[in-house]
Amino acid sequence: MKKLMMICGLMLGIAGFANAQQGGGPGRMMMKPDERVKLLDEKLKLSDDQKTKLTTVFTEQAETMKKMREEMQGGGDRDAMREKIQKMRADNDAKVTAILTDDQKKAYETWQKEQRAEMEKRRQGGGNN
Repeated sequence: MKKLMMICGLMLGIAGFANAQQGGGPGRMMMKPDERVKLLDEKLKLSDDQKTKLTTVFTEQAETMKKMREEMQGGGDRDAMREKIQKMRADNDAKVTAILTDDQKKAYETWQKEQRAEMEKRRQGGGNN
């Protein structure tokens, strides 16, 4: 009976660890392109044309990120990958802001600052506890 309990406990531990490695918690995985557009629409009141263009930008970004993750699985250079990701994010941000109106750009920048502040707060251990 003890062995059975130990095996069950071990299996649960392994399953929890595997889930954590896959980014199983909320906020861990990147949002889908249509979810990102929906979120921006709620914040910025996008036109249908803007939604279509942003969906394209976010889909391309998701595909690029997938390729980068696959490269890292092969043991790629982390510093080089970090630089690529930062450049890609800057490029995508420029594409997003090019699609927005001036008023939307201001609201977008404000929202981004709020998001960065929340991320910094979580990073310092002041998360959603």
